[in-house]
Amino acid sequence: MKIEFAPLNVPLRRRLQTAAVLQWTFSFLALAQCCLAVFVLLALSDWWMLALLYSGWLWLDWDTPSSGGRRSRWVRSWVVWDYFRDYFPIKLIKTVDLDPRKNYIFGFHPHGLVSSSKSSLSYLVNRPEGGNVAVIAVGGAPESLDARPGALTLQVRNRKGFIKLALKYGAQLVPVFSFGENELFDQMENPSGSNLRTLQNRLQSIMGFAVPLFHARGVFQYSFGLMPYRKSIHTIVGKPILVAQTPCPSSEDIESLHQVYLTCLNDLFEQNKHTYGFNNDQHLTFK
Repeated sequence: MKIEFAPLNVPLRRRLQTAAVLQWTFSFLALAQCCLAVFVLLALSDWWMLALLYSGWLWLDWDTPSSGGRRSRWVRSWVVWDYFRDYFPIKLIKTVDLDPRKNYIFGFHPHGLVSSSKSSLSYLVNRPEGGNVAVIAVGGAPESLDARPGALTLQVRNRKGFIKLALKYGAQLVPVFSFGENELFDQMENPSGSNLRTLQNRLQSIMGFAVPLFHARGVFQYSFGLMPYRKSIHTIVGKPILVAQTPCPSSEDIESLHQVYLTCLNDLFEQNKHTYGFNNDQHLTFK
């Protein structure tokens, strides 16, 4: 394989963009393991008191992620996020203005690599003052195994938990489609029925998350690595679907709203696909 190296005269701004994405890649793939290793080393050393204090803090802070988290304006204002955005670049396009007095559930497509906590979602969309948005990657772990350039298969037909949640709390549903999301990484061929896909499905059933074997580019070369490609991402936020609060929704209520959601999601894709590189023959497939 011929390796294509990055030129030496890359502008500083682009190098900073690459560094911003590199820290995200490291955080996603290895930060948890590194922190666990440090914790174990501290616990087995003369600094065991630090590990004990951290364990106490972890116990006291256990419910914070499912009750709104702990936002920091200082962290959110770091310039690293601007470099991260501009690496691809990423653009967010809204189709309508949202009412800040209401709560919303954004159904994000395509694919996902993380699970969503029901308790965390419930906390956000049950706030009486409104103005909260819960974003859920509907396809979850199974859809990530199909994520590759050009993929338009969404795992959504049997995903109805977020529909029930919207009905229970009266949160407005908003379909969101991110054009270019699946173009960021390649993935090893794993068609249904293959040995690799069977192993991935087995690991998912055991661990609760998928293990897609993705690859893209490196830091100083463009031929292989775990850094995402520089591909433009356009995330389109659709029109909200009005949802009447139904504390105890029936299966018919859930099914009816689910069908409306699928129709709106498909319309959102069809209305925007030509603008972002898809042709008339390309359509979403719901599984």
